[in-house]
This record gives sequence, structure tokens and C-alpha cells, in this order.
Amino acid sequence: MFIRTMLFLCLIGAGTSAVHAQQEAPSTASKVEVTGNAVTPAVHTNELSAKSLTVGADLDTDTTVSVDEAAFAAHDLSPIGMYKAADVVVKSVIIGLLLASLVSWAICIFKSVQLNIAKRNAKKLLKHLIQSESFAKANHTLLLQQSEALTLLKATQHELQLTGEGLTTDEGLKERLIARLERVQAALSANMNQGTGILATIGSVAPFVGLFGTVWGIMNSFIGIAKTQTTNLAVVAPGIAEALLATALGLVAAIPAVIMYNHFSRVIGSYKAQLADILTAIMILVSRDLDRKHPDAKHIAYLLNDKDAADAVSKEL
Repeated sequence: MFIRTMLFLCLIGAGTSAVHAQQEAPSTASKVEVTGNAVTPAVHTNELSAKSLTVGADLDTDTTVSVDEAAFAAHDLSPIGMYKAADVVVKSVIIGLLLASLVSWAICIFKSVQLNIAKRNAKKLLKHLIQSESFAKANHTLLLQQSEALTLLKATQHELQLTGEGLTTDEGLKERLIARLERVQAALSANMNQGTGILATIGSVAPFVGLFGTVWGIMNSFIGIAKTQTTNLAVVAPGIAEALLATALGLVAAIPAVIMYNHFSRVIGSYKAQLADILTAIMILVSRDLDRKHPDAKHIAYLLNDKDAADAVSKEL
């Protein structure tokens, strides 16, 4: 009886040990891996977590870079695209500078044609006056032509008609003619100077207008940086490029305007010199005509043209 009891207790103990062994087997299996006939330890849970965090960080970085690249690619960096994306103030500055550039080129074309025609006609008039013997002949021939410089001849003719028979001294007529012709010369010069003041204004003001547009655009870019809380160049660069477009257009409008102004100033100065030569030629013709009316004109002309007679008179004096 005692032996049976001991065998029963041994069987119960063996069964309990088997149950405990089966419960502990899963926890042990999580710690080892069987590869063929070798048993190796498994990867710890904290290492797996660290690797997963690293992969997640890389994914976040790649996602951020891709988003920035997409934002940069979304901006059209052509001049038209930058204009469309610019602020209202910057757009107004760009439009104003483009209009100023168009005005300067229109003035350039008009003044070039005007000055070329005026200088060519003035050159012909001066040549004809130099070759003429009297003012009456020169005036009769040139009245059929069209030239601004002919205003000098018309003014001279008008003054001679006003003087008429009231001529007492030659000096009085010459003084009046010089005063009238100088006023006409000044008016012709002022007419040629029209438009050059606009070129000077565009050349001096356009860079500052473009700079204003740039400052305004950069200020808006910094405000955008503060709102988005990012300093990534891919996000900031398009706004700064749009602002710098205003400065570029300011220089595009100003540089040709300054060059045109200096060129026209030189050409107008040459035209003024031609007008002064025409005025001198007219006064020479008028003075010659007045001398012909002198009582001793024939005798004086004879003395001037005959060298022997002139020598005889000089010896008598």
C-alpha cells in the first residue's frame, strides 16, 4: 500500500514539471533563434525600437526635403512668372518702370529723326547763305524750302519790312536784327531740347523706384518667413528673386535713358552751333547790303578791288 502511494505522488510531480516546462517554453523561444543546428540569441526589443526610430527620422527628413523641393519647383522663376507672383506694390513698380522704358525709347526714336532732319537742313541753309551775294537773293531762293532754320530768315525779313523807310543808321538796324535773331535762335534750341528732360528724369529716378520695389518685396519675404517659421532657401529664394526683378527693371530703364540724354545733349549742342553760324551769315549779308547803299560804296569797292588805287590812296593818307 505504501509503495502504491509513493508511485502515485511521483507521477503527479512529473506531470506538474511538464506543465511548467511548457509554460516557460514561449518566453525562452522569444530569446533564442534556431538556425539549422545552431542556437543564437534573438535581437533585443530596445535595439529594434532604436532602428525603427532611425528609419522614421530618415523618412521625416526625406519628406521635408521633398516638400521643400516641391515648393521651390512650384514657383515659376521666369520674369512673367515672378511678376504674376509678386505683391501689388511690386507689380505697380514693375509696370511703371516698363512704361518709363517705353517712353524713353519713343523719345529716342523721335528725337533722332528730328535732329537728323534739322541738322541736314541747317547745313544746306548755311552753305547757301555763304554762297549768296545778298540777303534778298538768298531769301527769295530759300523761302520755297521747309526748314526750322528758315525762321531766322523770316525774322530778318520781317524786321527789314518794319524798318522800311525809317532807317536812319545802320547800327540801329543791326542791333535790332541781332536781338530778334538771338530770340529766334533760343526758341529753336528750346524746341530741340523738348523731351530730353524726361530722359534725364527717367535716368535719375528709375533706379530708386526699382530699389523701392526691391525693399518692399524683401520686406514681404521676411514677413512670410516669420509666418511659416522656416529659413529654408528653397522657400525664401522665390520671393527675393521677385523683389530683385524690380531693381533689374529700374536699371534697364535708367541706363539707356542716361546714354540717350548724353547723346542728344551733344547733338543739340552741335545744332546750336549751326544756328549761330547761320545767324552770323545772315548778319554778314545784311551788313553787305547796307554798305552797298552807302554813297561812297562804289568808290570804296573800287578801292578794295583795285590794288594800285588802294595803294595810291594809302600813300595820300
